[in-house]
Amino acid sequence: MRGTPVNWSNVRQRWRTAPPRKRQTWRLTAGSAAVGLTLALTAVAVAGPWDSGQRTAERARAAGQEPDRDSGAQHTGQHTGQHTDDPRGARDRDALPKPAPSAPAVLTALRNAAPPPTRSALADALEPLLEDPSLGPLRTASVVDVSSGKELFSVRAGTNATPASTIKLGTAAAALSALGPDHRIPTRAVWDPDKRRITLVGGGDPTLTEKRLTELAEATARTVRKRGLKPRTLAYDTSRYAGPSRHPIGVNNNIAPVTALMLNEARLDDSTRGPAPRAADPAADAAARFAELLRDRGVGTSRPTQAKAPGTTGTTGTAGKHSRVEQLAAVRSAPLSALVERMLTNSDNDIAEALARHTARADGHKADFAGAERAVRNRLAKLDLPMSGTRFADGSGLSRADRVSARFLTELLVRAADPDHPELRSLLTGLPVAGFNGTLGGRYAADSVSGGAGLVRAKTGTLTGVNSLAGTVVDADGRLLAFAFMTTGTQYPYSAQAALDRLATAVAGCGCR
Repeated sequence: MRGTPVNWSNVRQRWRTAPPRKRQTWRLTAGSAAVGLTLALTAVAVAGPWDSGQRTAERARAAGQEPDRDSGAQHTGQHTGQHTDDPRGARDRDALPKPAPSAPAVLTALRNAAPPPTRSALADALEPLLEDPSLGPLRTASVVDVSSGKELFSVRAGTNATPASTIKLGTAAAALSALGPDHRIPTRAVWDPDKRRITLVGGGDPTLTEKRLTELAEATARTVRKRGLKPRTLAYDTSRYAGPSRHPIGVNNNIAPVTALMLNEARLDDSTRGPAPRAADPAADAAARFAELLRDRGVGTSRPTQAKAPGTTGTTGTAGKHSRVEQLAAVRSAPLSALVERMLTNSDNDIAEALARHTARADGHKADFAGAERAVRNRLAKLDLPMSGTRFADGSGLSRADRVSARFLTELLVRAADPDHPELRSLLTGLPVAGFNGTLGGRYAADSVSGGAGLVRAKTGTLTGVNSLAGTVVDADGRLLAFAFMTTGTQYPYSAQAALDRLATAVAGCGCR
């Protein structure tokens, strides 16, 4: 049965006269409903990080539970320090659990689709905010109606600028397109009978934890005992990646050396996100720990040395023609979709660089910075995005050589919501939620932006003098919009972030007709 047409004049009148608390309730309901409906169109009902329209990670946070740090689905916390998305630090952000909006009971409310904002009214709402002196001299903007794909507002939207960490949206899309959301990254132990050598083969999983390395050691020792093997030496193989391991920015607490073998992103503390001291040689450290774990289980070997395993049977890839190397055991990462969510929510640079290299390998390019750039760019071009003048010098956005436009970012978000691209849906589910989690967890508390809390879902980007924000928001009429705001030349990062938050909040509060 067809529903009664909505009288939008009456709806807006009720909105204007409603008390603030009731308005916020309506906004959260509409926001959850619109995002839930969009994701339902992109196969969100299947098993994964969404459960009945609500992110399971958000629900765990709301219940005050600690997510499994080995699940690849940690969605809380922020970056701190230089070259990061939250220079203020995470200490004052890990507060009490906050309630998460839930969608299941209200999805039917969107049966009559709201009309999109008009161009002129949206311009009236946003143009004054773009004049904020806190923003740098280069200010670009794009707002797109997700349902129709039409750009409703633009200011130099096609101008390429340094995106900082918003480039991770492109890295994620390329990796998901090349490998699929269910791909898992293996870390393996193999046996070379000719040399009586165990080799720990790094698969390029930066999220490898002590727990999973222990599982690998236990399984390896079990196989060694079962087959009566007598290993003499232990080696480790990092050949899955090529080129220099150090990011061009140099030694920095925001990123480890980019190597195919590391333990907990080479962190030298107990942290799982944000800046931390990093090991100088993560692969050697991981191999040394693996040797200890084997020795504790009765498998003694020499001190580990670096060597390339000649081939492996029974695994992805082709074994060497004359190789007798055999797999002893393997562990795997969380699915790629979960890694993408973790990367976007926490702005994880190590995962980003790993995914860029995996994209390069999947498409037959050398797994170094240059090969990753070619592979990522080619993959994104296949999504029919505006690629003119774009640069993907790295996967994380730490490089100032990166270039994309605001229009590129909004069109990418529209592709992620397209039913024809269900493989990209974790781009939407991984976006930090304003005032709730990730790099937006400590923002949107001020009265001027509180209207965006729970509705704005966006990837942040911050370098010295560079600030960006790109994501999705539900406007006052329940219309889902994609937006990107980019600015370069800022002097005060907190003020610039606040200005971008006001822009996103204005889109959230806009019926704009």
